[in-house]
Amino acid sequence: MCMADVELTTQRLQLRPPRLEDLDAWAAFAAEPETMRFLGGVQGRSAAWRAMMGMAGSWQLQGFAMFSVIERESGRWLGRIGPWMPADWPGTEVGWGLCAAAQGKGYAVEAATAAIDWAFDTLGWTEVIHCIDPENVASQRVAQRLGSRNLRRVTLPAPYDTMTIDAWGQTREEWRARRASA
Repeated sequence: MCMADVELTTQRLQLRPPRLEDLDAWAAFAAEPETMRFLGGVQGRSAAWRAMMGMAGSWQLQGFAMFSVIERESGRWLGRIGPWMPADWPGTEVGWGLCAAAQGKGYAVEAATAAIDWAFDTLGWTEVIHCIDPENVASQRVAQRLGSRNLRRVTLPAPYDTMTIDAWGQTREEWRARRASA
């Protein structure tokens, strides 16, 4: 599968691998203090560039990474959501991060739903987790709306190994049963 061809479409969103044209919006997102509070802290443009290139590299080498989330109506870059599993990660994660202007509109649930379907159906994952700081109530609500529950306390690899993180999530069977009954 050609990574450039991967695209998921929802009612309001387009999910696709990051492109160089996303850099300005990605850097603005990475500079938002409240948005980045639970995502490793504020990053300058060069650090945001490295993070975006890391996602692009993961697409190339692993065949997946977080998608750039694009609002279909405006073409505006809203954030990044999708499958993520760096070395020594505590599981197969679908994570999310949206710029401040896109939060509170249901975009995270909409995009994460498409990404979880893709992870289970295309990548063959059997479980999906969401690594969430215990103080990040907004992300806990997103996880709950997705049908996930707090599964266990996990340790992330360095340099985040001193943080307290909860792994929320569910199995593929739980996800599919919930989707079938909805």
